[in-house]
Amino acid sequence: MKIQKLIKDIEILNNPDIDQHLTINGLTDNSAEVNQGYVFVAIKGFSADGHNYIDQAIQTGASVIIGEIDMPELPVLYIKVKNSRKALGLLSKNFYKNPSLNKVVVGVTGTNGKTTISYLLKSILEFNGISCSLIGTIENVINGETLNSSNTTPSSLELHKLLSKSKDSVVVMEVSSHGLNQDRLEGIEFDVCLFTNLEHEHLDYHGSIEEYFYTKYTLFEKMKSKGTAVVNTDDFWGEKLNALLQSNGKNVLSIGKSKECSLRIVDAEESIAPFICVEDQFEKIKIGFPMPGIHNLYNAVMAYATSKLLDIKKENSILALQHFPGVNGRFEIYPQPNGATAVIDYAHTADAFLHCLTTAKKCGAARVIHIFGFRGDRDEDKRKEMISISSELSDLYILTLDDLNSIPLNDMLKHLHRVNEQFGKRNGLVIPDRTLAIKEALEFSREGDWILITGKGHEKYQHQFQIPAQSDKDTILYINNHKSR
Repeated sequence: MKIQKLIKDIEILNNPDIDQHLTINGLTDNSAEVNQGYVFVAIKGFSADGHNYIDQAIQTGASVIIGEIDMPELPVLYIKVKNSRKALGLLSKNFYKNPSLNKVVVGVTGTNGKTTISYLLKSILEFNGISCSLIGTIENVINGETLNSSNTTPSSLELHKLLSKSKDSVVVMEVSSHGLNQDRLEGIEFDVCLFTNLEHEHLDYHGSIEEYFYTKYTLFEKMKSKGTAVVNTDDFWGEKLNALLQSNGKNVLSIGKSKECSLRIVDAEESIAPFICVEDQFEKIKIGFPMPGIHNLYNAVMAYATSKLLDIKKENSILALQHFPGVNGRFEIYPQPNGATAVIDYAHTADAFLHCLTTAKKCGAARVIHIFGFRGDRDEDKRKEMISISSELSDLYILTLDDLNSIPLNDMLKHLHRVNEQFGKRNGLVIPDRTLAIKEALEFSREGDWILITGKGHEKYQHQFQIPAQSDKDTILYINNHKSR
């Protein structure tokens, strides 16, 4: 690609002498990936500054450097921009020939439900013979090939690359607030954008719930001119988003209990065989769904609403939802030999705890046993409410380790004991080893009990525990296998 095509729409702050005939062979923001004829984009990261690797990039063949700071004269072309992250998105869009333009692209955002809804949409589409790429927390699936996922929302360069690679008819992607804030969605245009809900989460990063909301709002500014937003207006912030979008002339398909909603929720059954009823253009439609919980029923309606926008017949969407196989680490149910029920879920906010624990009770739990921990370097303000809800709704809760990240083990152990004494009730224990906490819960349980293991979901452990397991699922299976011997 010629340099002029690549830098189209990039605001250049210096006056470089650009060779119109310069050919670009590749684009990267990682100096270790630079090859001959590449453009290297220097980005100020959280742990490293790409500007410190410019010399290395030049030595390995970069013919163009793009950065945010003034530089002494370099032996290659240097282009200064205001924001390297934004520039990378636009450069990626140009390099991969605007791959989102001629695809149906669906973005799902919100605190909870992004992963489940994404898999629901993929399942509905494929049930109806429509190929679908998936980009999200658990994995990326492109043209039927499963690829590892390191972030919920990859870098803008990786996103454009994945979109360019995809031959599928529809691309569904989870969109995180971090991804939006860090301009990872720059240059991508969406046909449908979904908003699930907004809860107290990531406020250590965003500063306030209002800032968190407006970061989410920026996704909807990336809709194509004929794009549509699907919004849960039974959520306070969803109602606010709906009003904002409508005032700005955007197309909105709202779901909720209000008579003004496009899809009005009129009834729901939250038992072990859940269903939800909606009014769709004066017709009452019953949607059965295999995942318990009102939050999952809302997820099903969000997916149903989106499938309508993608011209899938309603009866085909309903049938697909009935046959949904579930999602790894999202309210996964494991019946136990003693008649108890173990559940693994990714829930890591107070509101998600409320939904999980309430669902267990509505499914007939004799007693509820809850296991959870806190992630190091993450929002500490939400922890009091998490313990409060768990101690209120559980017959027994066990505080244990989640990912420590950079927090020393002893500091986290002291914190667990301190917050349990401050905010918990008499029904709480602290068992630091996560595998032993699960073992204790399973051994304490009896027929009819539900054991909720939350926080990790599909994720593998970052630390070694006494039981040789890699995940919560592995731990349950290991304990059960060794019981039967």
